[in-house]
Parts: sequence; C-alpha cells; structure tokens
Amino acid sequence: MSTIEPASRWLVLVIKLPAQPSRHRVGVWRELRRIGALSLGQGIWAVPDVPVFADGIARAVALTEQADGQVVALNASGRGPQDAVRLREMFGAARSADWTEFLADCGKFEAEIAKEIRIAKFTLAELEEEEQSLERLRRWHRDLTARDVFGTPEAAEAGERLKRCAAACEDYAESVFAALHQAPWTEQ
Repeated sequence: MSTIEPASRWLVLVIKLPAQPSRHRVGVWRELRRIGALSLGQGIWAVPDVPVFADGIARAVALTEQADGQVVALNASGRGPQDAVRLREMFGAARSADWTEFLADCGKFEAEIAKEIRIAKFTLAELEEEEQSLERLRRWHRDLTARDVFGTPEAAEAGERLKRCAAACEDYAESVFAALHQAPWTEQ
C-alpha cells in the first residue's frame, strides 16, 4: 500500500501529435484546458490523480489516438514533498486565474443587468438573453468547482457572486413582467 496521500498523486500525460493537420493538436489542447489540466511544457500535462478528471483524460487520449498521435500516461508524485507542493501551487494558481476570470464575467453580467434596468429595456427577448447568460455562468461555476479539487480561496467568493447574479436576474425578471403586464390604457 502506498504512503502517498491522494493530494500528492498526479497523472502526467506526455502527448505527441503530428504537426499537420493542426486541428488535432488544437482539439487535444482544448480538451485538456477544458478539464483544467496543467501544462508543464510542450505536450506535457498534469492533473491530480482523482476521478473527476478521468473522463476528460479519456477524451484527450482518444483524440490523440484518432489523430495517429502517441500518449504516455505516468503516475507521478515527485521526488520529494517539495515537488508535490510545487505542482499543487501551480495547479492552485491556474484555478485562481480561472476564478478571477469567472468573477470578472459575473461583474459584466451584473453591469449588463444594471444597464438594462437603467434604460428600462424590459423585453422578454432581453430577459431570455440574460437568463441564458446566467445559465452559462452556472455551468461554468459547476465546471470550475469540479476541477478545483484543492479548494482555492476564490471559490467561496465566486459562489456568493453567482448568488448575487441570480438575484439580480430575478429582480430584472420581475421588472420585465411588471412592465409587460401594465395596462396600456387608463380607466376613466
């Protein structure tokens, strides 16, 4: 039985793809980025060795093999504790950057809702667009939460910010429905 704790075990992929067509490399790169894999160098990627990454890794391997590429998957823990700490720090920094981008998009969403209220644009079409944007934020939050296996500090702030976005969208929806249900005539 291994004495290595799960948080210090990593799966390292060494991927070699043909230079052409480039769409294969782009496809593999996108899949690995989508799951939050950490790029360690050209064609070398790492993720914590936990189940949440298994499906994405399998998709990246399948894409590589379909493109006549080669994959070597290695279980790694580093030569000493400092290696595991460094990988975890790098992975955490990448997740922090993801959360920072998410928080910025939440700010854009809130600003958009505030603008629509300010200019009194209370239409069903606009409400549907804002609800789609909120749903995109929710999906993104779920994805980031799943891959933030070490729990970066920004995750809690992002959860609260998403709640504020949902509340702002709900307030906007109420304004839209109130505007749509106002009688176009006045009683005499």
